[in-house]
Amino acid sequence: MRHRWLVIIGILLPTLVFAQNAAQSERGPYARIAILRPHDGNTVEFEAGYIRHLTWHQQAKDTWAWYGWTIWAGERQRWFVYATFGHSPAALDIPVTPAEDERDNISNVTPHAEFVGNALYEYLPGLSRGTGEPQPTPKLEFTTVDLVPGSAKAFESALGGSQATLQGETLWYRMVAGGAAPRYVRLRPRSTVSAILDGRAEQALPDAINHLISKTTVEILTLRPTMCYGVSPLRQ
Repeated sequence: MRHRWLVIIGILLPTLVFAQNAAQSERGPYARIAILRPHDGNTVEFEAGYIRHLTWHQQAKDTWAWYGWTIWAGERQRWFVYATFGHSPAALDIPVTPAEDERDNISNVTPHAEFVGNALYEYLPGLSRGTGEPQPTPKLEFTTVDLVPGSAKAFESALGGSQATLQGETLWYRMVAGGAAPRYVRLRPRSTVSAILDGRAEQALPDAINHLISKTTVEILTLRPTMCYGVSPLRQ
C-alpha cells in the first residue's frame, strides 16, 4: 500500500507543481509597487543584501519578474523602488513560498532598510500607451497623483479623452490598496534624462483637471539591472 501511495504522489506532484507555476504566471492587470529606505543612507550593505535576496528568488524558481530602481531625482533620493507587473488576481494569491520569502527578507534586507510603502495597483489601458509592463529603460519618470475625494471618475474621463495624443510609452495605474485614495501613478520609461526633459510638454496633465488634484509628485528613477530579477534591460 505504501509503495502504491508513493507512486501516486510521484505522478501527482509534478502535475501540481506545473499547475501552480502556470497560475503564478497567469497574466492580468495588477502590479505591486513597493519602496525601501536604506538605513542612514547606508546603501552598500542594503544593495548587497537585496541582491542576496534576489538569489533566493532564483533558487526558489520564482516565475515573476521584479524591477528595481533607485530614486535619482526627488525628495526620496537614493530610496529604492521595486515592482512586479502584469498579474491576475489568481496569481497574486499564490506568490512563491511567502513564508520562506519573508524569512529571507528578514535575514538579508530588513537589517539594512525600512519598508516604507507597499501598494497594489491596477493598470488602466484606456488612459495609457503601452502594455502595462514598462520597458526596462535606464531612466523612468515616476509620477504620483493624489486626488480630492470623489474625483476619480472625472479624472479618468479627462485622461481617457487625451489618450490619442500620447507620443511615448505612458502607463497609468490606479491604486487599489496600500495608501491614501484616490491615488494614481504614471510611469514613463525613457532612455535618458534629456528624453524626459524633452517630453515635458507631454508630461503636463491637462489644465482642466487641476481642480481634481490635491498633490502631484514627479521623480526620476534609475534602473538597477543587478537589482532586478527576470528583467533584461534594453540595449542602447
